[in-house]
Amino acid sequence: MTPQILALDIAGNPFGWISAQEAIHYYAVGKVAWELGDREFLFRGGVSNAGVLSTMTVKPIISISGSERMTKKLRVALPLGDDNHLLFARDRHTCAYCGNVFARQHLSRDHVLARTHGGKDSWTNCVTACKPCNQAKGATMVHDFHPLLYVPYVPCRFEHFILSGRNVLADQHDYLSAKLPKHSRLLA
Repeated sequence: MTPQILALDIAGNPFGWISAQEAIHYYAVGKVAWELGDREFLFRGGVSNAGVLSTMTVKPIISISGSERMTKKLRVALPLGDDNHLLFARDRHTCAYCGNVFARQHLSRDHVLARTHGGKDSWTNCVTACKPCNQAKGATMVHDFHPLLYVPYVPCRFEHFILSGRNVLADQHDYLSAKLPKHSRLLA
């Protein structure tokens, strides 16, 4: 399994999960400003004419200096996504109406203000709902159905990276969770 590397800007703000190959490129061109993590990944390259095997060591968290790509990504709003993975993770697979925890296949995205009433598909208008609650609510206004058990919110950049990472390593999780705001549901 090839690790995913957490790429940060020079100030320590996450801007992307990158492949080990992308990280090796940043190391090779001298763009890695600093690195963190106890773990190291050793990659082997080719053999030189002198018979020496080239190697590169990559840390799980790297800060990249002077990346135009990074600057563009930091300006982009964090996406909610179409597959509900991030929404369900933010809400900890808990229905906003009945409060029960469900497996992914029993959950759906509910728009607090229904789209038929002009509600947007956004972090602050969407909650996790079990399918029976979502079906019972339909396009009804929340105050006419059940009160929300929690308030929908936009995850901060650090929380978003915990939610969106695959196989997040302990070093990466520790770095990101240390920057979470007190209201984050990931701290509960």
